[in-house]
Amino acid sequence: MPSLDDATRGRLLFGGDYNPEQWPEETWHEDVRLMQEAGVNSVTLGVFSWARIEPRPGARDFGWLDRLMDLMHVHGIGVVLATPTASPPPWMGSRHPETLPRDENGQTVWWGSRQQFCASSPTYRTYAAAITEDLAQRYGAHPALLMWHINNEYCTHCWCDETARHFRRWLAARHGTIEALNEAWGTAFWSQRYDTWEEIIPPRRAQYMRNPAQTLDFKRFTSDALMECYTAERDIVTRHTPLVPVTTNFMPFWTGQDAWVWAGEEDVVSVDVYPDPRDPLGGQYNAMIGDMTRSQAGGGPWMVMEQAAGPVNWRGVNHPKPRGLNRLLSLQSVAHGADAICYFQWRQSRQGSEKFHSGMVSHAGERGRTFQEVKRIGAELAALSGEVAGTRQATADIAVLHDWASWWADQQDGRLSTEVDYPEIVRAWHRALWEAHLATAFAHPEHDLTGYRMVVVPHLYLLTDTAVDNLVRYVRGGGTLVSGFLTGVADEDDRVREGGMDARLRALFGIGTVHEWWPLDRGETITCDGFEGTLWSEELSADGGEVVAAYRGGELEGLPAVLRSGRAWYLSTLPAPPALRELLARVAGEAGVRPVLEGLPEGVEAVRRGALLFVLNHRRGRVTVTVPGAFREVLTGAAVEGPLVLERYGVAVLREAVR
Repeated sequence: MPSLDDATRGRLLFGGDYNPEQWPEETWHEDVRLMQEAGVNSVTLGVFSWARIEPRPGARDFGWLDRLMDLMHVHGIGVVLATPTASPPPWMGSRHPETLPRDENGQTVWWGSRQQFCASSPTYRTYAAAITEDLAQRYGAHPALLMWHINNEYCTHCWCDETARHFRRWLAARHGTIEALNEAWGTAFWSQRYDTWEEIIPPRRAQYMRNPAQTLDFKRFTSDALMECYTAERDIVTRHTPLVPVTTNFMPFWTGQDAWVWAGEEDVVSVDVYPDPRDPLGGQYNAMIGDMTRSQAGGGPWMVMEQAAGPVNWRGVNHPKPRGLNRLLSLQSVAHGADAICYFQWRQSRQGSEKFHSGMVSHAGERGRTFQEVKRIGAELAALSGEVAGTRQATADIAVLHDWASWWADQQDGRLSTEVDYPEIVRAWHRALWEAHLATAFAHPEHDLTGYRMVVVPHLYLLTDTAVDNLVRYVRGGGTLVSGFLTGVADEDDRVREGGMDARLRALFGIGTVHEWWPLDRGETITCDGFEGTLWSEELSADGGEVVAAYRGGELEGLPAVLRSGRAWYLSTLPAPPALRELLARVAGEAGVRPVLEGLPEGVEAVRRGALLFVLNHRRGRVTVTVPGAFREVLTGAAVEGPLVLERYGVAVLREAVR
């Protein structure tokens, strides 16, 4: 099975999406000159080129792509070649309206943008397979080819009749019988019992709230239907080029794909990540996505497929990146295991919906600050390649559990609080660990957890029996578990467990039979021993658990806010950030987990990858860090011992000095 190493060939990849069909051909040679000046060694071609390659059904125009592939190879630039199937040409929707998706109201989603395809459409799949076959046959042996990139940011949803037929087949395979489906979906409620498979439709617009178990299964189905499109194209290119790795790019915390499942079907796990440059915790967000993507890659190297060299174009106000921030976030991703740092896109578009989305070459051209910073990053990545490419980030002792099915179930209509936002809760817990300078990985609740000293569950409303047994077994085996509120409430069919929490978990945490939920309003807090709780609270009784902190005042006076039973901790509220950081750092210390570096100032991050220590300053001002021992700074060659001065957004890459 090929890997990212087969594409990188012992170096860090640096480049981005290249859309030369938007420009006159004479521009291509200017692009190559600038790419070489910037140290670009990889470009992604063809992502949105379907209409150029196939201007009418069955026609093929490969001449321009032939010239580009040859041009890249002559100048030593590898190609990540995309199948262009994310955006079918207008002729497909015009001639084959059945390929167009329909929304939950039954309205057609027309062409004129991108990703206007129904993943269940046989016609779409036939055309997608045909163009993929021809691309693989034509370019599979081309020396410029580094990697295949299938489609782009799979994110379509469809509720059409073809999708309904596909959904029924999927349901029959999952549940077996209509009786089993009725049991799983709880259709006794509101007279929803189904007599035949043909009666089942996707969860379209309804008079009132829709069946949550049906909606949950439809989200599972949608992820699987999109993955069928991906694997069909992947299998075609793999048949032609079995030694060339294949990827498709995830969007972080995108609700439409179960990325744990998808990652198992990829040779290279890649992600598009766009921290808000105005977010003071943008570095923590970037670290979290790096930790998550690295974990999906099995702990090995992964790929930043897209990031922004400057502003994006889809926020309300699109701020540029301050001087130095692009470099900081790029090197941070390398520290967290990335072996490829790429951008959307190479040259900023002059027309179209993304003309104000930045490029490595901005509208200001090669003299602009953006390109000058890109050149520095390219040079530094080249200098680091021999030191870091192919190595792994140091093993994390802490796992953060995350599950898409639990997220899907948790966000249904009819829940107790719309203020409970799953991604924000996960981010709050990761932030607490990141600010405590504790290295983290991510894991699925059914994964083998025995290699971690500490496992945290920010919030998993839905847990399968397998997952519950896994958590219990982990603690019984000597692991430390810390769980947030509203965890283990429902089973895999979104059926509330008796007592409001799985009995095995209640026993594990020392929770008694009294268990009621008390959500908090936006901005409301609740006083606990030593801290303020936010977002949520619960009426709990203790049964063998030690009350570490109790609620003070109000209806929950004296009841457990934080409960501990041996190595298992339960938080029935979300402590304010400093308190959550302090608590998790305390538990980590008891579990034998130590910070990467002791005594780091706030806003400074330390990450070990291979033999290197990355020290990253996420602050807007100069900071001094004390490093233990003697080091050599890899990028400058300077000796470092004791105090290390980092300018704003500064990065030091340290190798221990040989005495």
